[in-house]
Amino acid sequence: MSNFYTDNPEIKYHLSHPLLKHITDMKERNYADAGKYDYAPTDFDDALDSYERVLELAGDVCANIIAPNAESVDMEGPRCENGRMIYASKTYENLDATRKAGLNGVTMPRRYGGLNFPMAIYSAINEMVAAGDTGFENIWSLQDCIETLYEFGDEDQRKRFVPRVCQGETMSMDLTEPDAGSDLQSVMLKATFDEENNCWRLNGCKRFITNGDSDIHLVLARSEEGTRDGRGLSMFIYDKRDGGVDVRRIENKLGIHGSPTCELVYKNAKAELCGSRKLGLIKYVMGLMNGARLGIAGQSTGVSQMAYNEALAYAKDRKQFGKAIINFPAVYDMLSIMKAKLEAGRALYYATSRYVDIYKTLEDIERERKEAGEKLTVEERTECKAFSRLADAFTPIAKGMTSEYANQNTYDCIQIHGGSGFIMEYKAQRLYRDARILSIYEGTTQLQVVAAIRYVTNGTYLDILREFEQEAVIDELKPLQERIIEMTNKFEAATNLVKEAGNQELLDILARSLYEMAAVNVMAILLLMDASRAPELFAKSAKVYVNLVESEVEKHFKFINSFKAEDLEAYKK
Repeated sequence: MSNFYTDNPEIKYHLSHPLLKHITDMKERNYADAGKYDYAPTDFDDALDSYERVLELAGDVCANIIAPNAESVDMEGPRCENGRMIYASKTYENLDATRKAGLNGVTMPRRYGGLNFPMAIYSAINEMVAAGDTGFENIWSLQDCIETLYEFGDEDQRKRFVPRVCQGETMSMDLTEPDAGSDLQSVMLKATFDEENNCWRLNGCKRFITNGDSDIHLVLARSEEGTRDGRGLSMFIYDKRDGGVDVRRIENKLGIHGSPTCELVYKNAKAELCGSRKLGLIKYVMGLMNGARLGIAGQSTGVSQMAYNEALAYAKDRKQFGKAIINFPAVYDMLSIMKAKLEAGRALYYATSRYVDIYKTLEDIERERKEAGEKLTVEERTECKAFSRLADAFTPIAKGMTSEYANQNTYDCIQIHGGSGFIMEYKAQRLYRDARILSIYEGTTQLQVVAAIRYVTNGTYLDILREFEQEAVIDELKPLQERIIEMTNKFEAATNLVKEAGNQELLDILARSLYEMAAVNVMAILLLMDASRAPELFAKSAKVYVNLVESEVEKHFKFINSFKAEDLEAYKK
């Protein structure tokens, strides 16, 4: 039997990163739970053994239940009956399997029934679930919404809701509306306080809500009458058990058919405030969206892995002109580029997960100490701030680039299949359809550029790259390191050129080029470091990737150098 974990040593490699011990030691509060819970580790080695066991179990479920069910789920899809959403029949099998395997509440503390695993381990499970079925990953991974409730809700809310998610109940984040997609400041779902019943009531409509008939919803609504911007929005918790929300329709989509995308009607639905009023968009949704964007980076990585697997298997099996097509340079060139993009994106995904782990864990420790009248040390505050900034800078490039690579890899997967890839009986077409949404939802790639560009202009990416340049690499890979340094020099020169122009419109039009230069440089050097630690896994991909992106950096460098302010008029319609 196949196993998505043991069959992919590249995933296991990321458990060997030196930061994981530091993360685990903090997450476990120096293993204070040992003795309180029979499944709590006594030291790092014990924790690592637990991670391995759960990942192997997850790999088995994903390979032998979720993946085989994917075609049936894609064909059947969910449906709407009497205001309720009904999953495809095999989706219920998937949910049952993940519950029985204990793959819920992965990052939540044990006192609420969670596994207390780091985000980096959750990220590995997320990637494998996405490889099994991208649409089901949307349902399973929305358990990550509990991070926002855990972080901003009160203790009573944590005690009531977190254990339910750990036991397998589903979640959704109800943000967008018919007239408020990316512009969440325009959300108008109305929240009014019911004095008689001491609760909030929600009225209005939400659209494009993934898994919209879930058990527990986090809802963005307008609590401040007379406002029309983000300062009037608050976050609410809606419990499906209380009723008041109906599914009006389920969208008929190009891909991710197993994932129900719902239009919801709130009719005086009972809800409770999560956190403080007026901070719904300004603070809470930003945290929620960053978690979702990291999740999509994992989703994209899983899709890229499956696209590569399908293309490789077909190329080995398909014979033309008397030999397998994998022996033709045109085909093995495509395969090598697919693998290089996959590994570069994965390196960025796990690096970002580790950064999130460190600052989120320190923030959690800070909350605990505050209750005891204590504070973080100066060193801990400095570390928290540094890794929070790294996570914030890396998340938009991780989401943007891995989703673009997933689209490219599924395209090439079909190309390698030739005419067969266009036939519905082959998995390639489903992967291609599923991948298309990845660079759209939770913020398009264009919005990821907007989120990342300040880290280009303020020098954050350049500082990171210069720091990474100091890492030692094996002799075999030093020529690649020198080429990456030259790529970074071009990124620095292009950035300075745009900044010196002092033209905001010029910066906006060139932002995508600067973003991609920053992203591919970061991925190249991360992959280089992985290749230096494990050349047997990553050296080939590192060489292919540098060859690929060196030309991309040169393209952007020449474009930026030749672009003049007067050229802007040619781009306007």
